[in-house]
Amino acid sequence: MKRLILLGLILLNCSFVFADTLTLKSGHPDSYVVEKGDTLWDISAHFLKDPWRWPKLWGANPQIANPHLIYPGDRLTLVFIDGEPRLVVKPHIRKSPEGRILSKDGAIPAIDLALIRPYLIQNRVVDGDWFDTQPMVLGGESESRHHVVGDVIYIQAELTLGDKFGVYEQGREFVSKEGDELGVEAILTASGRVIESGPVSKVKLLSNFRETVAGSRVLPIEDDSLMSAYFMPRAAELASPASVLASEKHLREMGKLDVVYIDKGSEDGVESGHVFSIYKDGIDVVINGDGQPVIPTERSTYETMLSSVSSGNSIKMPDIYRGKLMVFKVFDKTSMGLIMVNERPVRVEDKLVTPDALLISE
Repeated sequence: MKRLILLGLILLNCSFVFADTLTLKSGHPDSYVVEKGDTLWDISAHFLKDPWRWPKLWGANPQIANPHLIYPGDRLTLVFIDGEPRLVVKPHIRKSPEGRILSKDGAIPAIDLALIRPYLIQNRVVDGDWFDTQPMVLGGESESRHHVVGDVIYIQAELTLGDKFGVYEQGREFVSKEGDELGVEAILTASGRVIESGPVSKVKLLSNFRETVAGSRVLPIEDDSLMSAYFMPRAAELASPASVLASEKHLREMGKLDVVYIDKGSEDGVESGHVFSIYKDGIDVVINGDGQPVIPTERSTYETMLSSVSSGNSIKMPDIYRGKLMVFKVFDKTSMGLIMVNERPVRVEDKLVTPDALLISE
């Protein structure tokens, strides 16, 4: 018995080591010269089977905002430190003194920030009842029903002179699979500054993403709209799986670099940088009276009833891998994520779980 316990402890320890070991891609290069437009994720994809694990490839410390700054033209070399692969910058040494020429576009980002920058400022998911109590747009100086940059609009509230506000219209109402309300989508239509304060305040529109209409709500510009767009990816490990809630662009099928909403937020422990593996739930196959498997689309009413009352008549097929997603903005009960990898189209209600490489440690 002692030998069995010892063997079990050794296997358990090995499983954790395996889960934390980087797996290099077959045919990976020994070095790479950084190009304009590269991201840390892209560069790591040349070397790793799981490029989202680039922080470990760089030996990055999650407590440091940006531990490694690399620029176009830098040569990255793959080395091994204590048996673990690492990427290092090995600068070329010249005989004559020469300063380092840095790209005017700055250091290489974790991901392509152009893909998510609009959403860092614009979309929000808020409590529906709270949204309905926020100051409302009554109209504007222009007789037109639609207001754009340069127009002055009237707000049903006494706002502080000089403050900047966003004008939002209500979008979709989000509900969980269990029927719980997750919030409403607040879509930024414009931004403006208060030029006159009173029971009905005046706001001059400084920018617009779409035309502003009466009935829209006015909210303060969020502090986190100015947050750093540097993301340290790490495995999301939640008590229960999350799900794809909706496509930001109302798409039926989503693919690489599409933005999605998920049905978990800060209240569930979700944080910016969390990475999920995306799966489609495996179907349930029912064994009919003749002993033959029947897929859901071909079941009779009787076979459907059998599957619901007895698990012995139903066999669940393996889940189907879709890809990977990284969270970049978090609300109370929902979050927004960017699909970084997809092998098959992603759909609403697809399941989000701890990335595959770490499942062995469970």
